[in-house]
Amino acid sequence: MKVSFSNTAKYEGAVAVPVFLDNRHSKGADALDEATGGTISRAQKGSRFHGKDGQTIVINAPSGIAAQTVFLGGVGDRDAVGVLDWEAFGARALKSVQCSGAKTLVFDMRDLDAPASARAVFGAQLAAYRFDKYRTTLKDDKKPSITAVRVICSDSAAAKSAYAPLKETAEGVILARDLVSEPANVLHPESFAKKAQDLEEYGLEVQILDEKDMKKLGMNALLSVGQGSNYGSKLAVMSWFGAKDRKEAPLVLVGKGVCFDTGGISLKPGAGMWDMKGDMGGAAAVTGTMRALAGRKARANVIGIIGLVENMPDAAATRPGDIITSADGQTIEVQNTDAEGRLVLVDALWYGLRFKPKQIIDFATLTGAIIIALGHENAGVFSNDDALAGALDSAGKASGETVWRLPIGAGYDKLIDSKYADMKNIGGRGAGSITAAQFLHRYVGDTPWAHVDIAGTAWKDSSDDPREPVWATGYGVRLMDNFVSEQCEG
Repeated sequence: MKVSFSNTAKYEGAVAVPVFLDNRHSKGADALDEATGGTISRAQKGSRFHGKDGQTIVINAPSGIAAQTVFLGGVGDRDAVGVLDWEAFGARALKSVQCSGAKTLVFDMRDLDAPASARAVFGAQLAAYRFDKYRTTLKDDKKPSITAVRVICSDSAAAKSAYAPLKETAEGVILARDLVSEPANVLHPESFAKKAQDLEEYGLEVQILDEKDMKKLGMNALLSVGQGSNYGSKLAVMSWFGAKDRKEAPLVLVGKGVCFDTGGISLKPGAGMWDMKGDMGGAAAVTGTMRALAGRKARANVIGIIGLVENMPDAAATRPGDIITSADGQTIEVQNTDAEGRLVLVDALWYGLRFKPKQIIDFATLTGAIIIALGHENAGVFSNDDALAGALDSAGKASGETVWRLPIGAGYDKLIDSKYADMKNIGGRGAGSITAAQFLHRYVGDTPWAHVDIAGTAWKDSSDDPREPVWATGYGVRLMDNFVSEQCEG
């Protein structure tokens, strides 16, 4: 989608203007009302539109201007509108006219500051996402027609500058959504590793470890998950050194990349199993984040590590009751092969600790229990460090990708003790998300660590957020982009 910023007030295609609470017009709305002979005011009076946040009106074929559609978006009290409100305004505008036949969406933001203009376009870019790659019979009137976004603003240079890093963040979100949306016959451990390797074009340093490499390192927990698959397991390490000192301790991000999860020998029910192509949402979040950080040249050292496996039932697959040894020497009794993500993560976390990080954060669609606890509104956060947990909470509120902290502790830890090994990989029905986090906690030592369970936020069957599509959300990219900006960049 082509984006441009201009000081010239020219209407074409679809035009979007914000309206504040009590129908207070922006200058763009006033100009449009005058150009259309009062059409805007009449539409407001003829409806229950009052400029409340989220209210919308679409006017087709207005007289007096060349544009074929006008979108009015309520944004609430002018003194209280924040960046997320501007993103939602832009997203609603795009979705309202996406398939209208108009080729250009024009935002008239002439009396608003550069961040507001940039965020409106950012919201529109997120809302424009569709995964139509495999739809071959889609009729023309169901296809998106908007190919360009133009913003009328008072300072086009400032708005363009404000938008530049947001564009890269959006590209990271789009990459994460694409990865989660791809079917498992296309995106498997080997092809996912190739996509990570392709990010070298943005300046990332990428290393791919294959099964032979991981066997030498003793990463038997991760390798055990992929034993039943025809695809070789991989570990992709994506490094960005953007700090002034390349040797400065990095932030390490770790992602669960189970490209398809049947549950293994502990086979899942068939209904809904097709969604398990998205069980690599944590790896997608980390990959999208690394793309965003490299794209905007983040002034920080960040390393992204993704463990890529496929969990299939097979004669060679890990069995319930098997005991395996992880890379750090701890033994694990595998009581349930569908609790596989934590096995992938502990070896990936161990590898990440080799970089002596200042903080380590993992992302995983780890437990269905987190959906029972938090629904689809928040990701669950577990941490051994209050400052890190607080920083993630702040980043979540600022980015719109919110989190909620849940506890870990000795009482939960004893639930994963095993009679036959150092630990078992499940802790029973109670506190399922917590015992999964407790399992990971045994591997991180004193390093500040956070586990983000995104099983309820990585994909959704429906969403009230206009920036999100149905299904793959790309959750985690905006969260971590904001976290890096606030916590790691000097």
